[in-house]
Amino acid sequence: MSKRDIIVIGGSVGSLSVLKDITSKLPSGFPAAVFIVWHMAPNSPGLLPEILTRQGALPAVHAQDFEKFEPGRIYVAPPDRHLLIEDSRVRISKGPRENRFRPAIDPLFRSAAQAYGERVVGVILSGGLDDGTAGLWTIKEFGGTAIIQDPSDAENSSMPLSARRKVRVDHIVPGKDIANLLIRLCNEEALEEKRIMSEKPEKNEIEIGIAGGDEALRKGVLELGPPSYFTCPDCHGVMVEIVEDKNIRFRCHTGHAFSSGTLLAEVTESIEDSLWNTIRAMDENVLLLRHLGEHLKTDDAELATIYVEEAERIERRSQKIRETLRENHHIYPPE
Repeated sequence: MSKRDIIVIGGSVGSLSVLKDITSKLPSGFPAAVFIVWHMAPNSPGLLPEILTRQGALPAVHAQDFEKFEPGRIYVAPPDRHLLIEDSRVRISKGPRENRFRPAIDPLFRSAAQAYGERVVGVILSGGLDDGTAGLWTIKEFGGTAIIQDPSDAENSSMPLSARRKVRVDHIVPGKDIANLLIRLCNEEALEEKRIMSEKPEKNEIEIGIAGGDEALRKGVLELGPPSYFTCPDCHGVMVEIVEDKNIRFRCHTGHAFSSGTLLAEVTESIEDSLWNTIRAMDENVLLLRHLGEHLKTDDAELATIYVEEAERIERRSQKIRETLRENHHIYPPE
């Protein structure tokens, strides 16, 4: 029988307080290595390891490429880098963004599942949209354990809600109880029987390789699923559709990856941006027509009136677009 000794945690908006609580309660000599992806801006100063180290007994550091990892330590993904796990070491890469983020949660979870199977415990904390759902599904497919923060306890419930809908979650607990659950799980024996993914494990390896910086086309991205009707919001490349039980997601031929929720948010934002650009152009047209009408009212009153009336018609159409924008909403809360 093997022990659960690989803990992977993903969090975003509203998860910092829970990360600090978990860190404060894990004891010295904790028999597992802990890996954390926390969504942050690319230019973030990367203070999370320092914050977590101050909380408790385990030292926290930014993971270093090819570094051998040890139990009783916390490894945090650096800003603007994916964190991956190989056999006894970590990898840091600037592979394509997933779900609009680098670091993203899914690459860490997939790589941990591939390398350590039933020894992995995956944890999804508070956050917007649905990064981490596909990775937690993969952990379960490889025999690992899935934990989510109780959505009713999360500051932003979207990430744990998505995981609860689409993954066979083992434990749903408030943030304050996660550390004690991890301590208990790491002191129990993990089931030796290792579930293999319903799809070929090679597909998981393809996605891990892409996150690690391999060229997506050469790695075999087009083997992940049939072509979709949609183009990549990042690079406008062709995307394939990947179906995993209840979960549908997308990856483009250059490597960018999108969950269904993230893609929906991107399309919604794109529509909103286009509508605001239309309003801007219409407002400029109104200003120009009124400016010309004002200058022509003494020399050509008839043409000046036409310009002013046209400005009023455009302004009414612009108002209808503004009303549409006010009524528009995101199905998933934005990050």
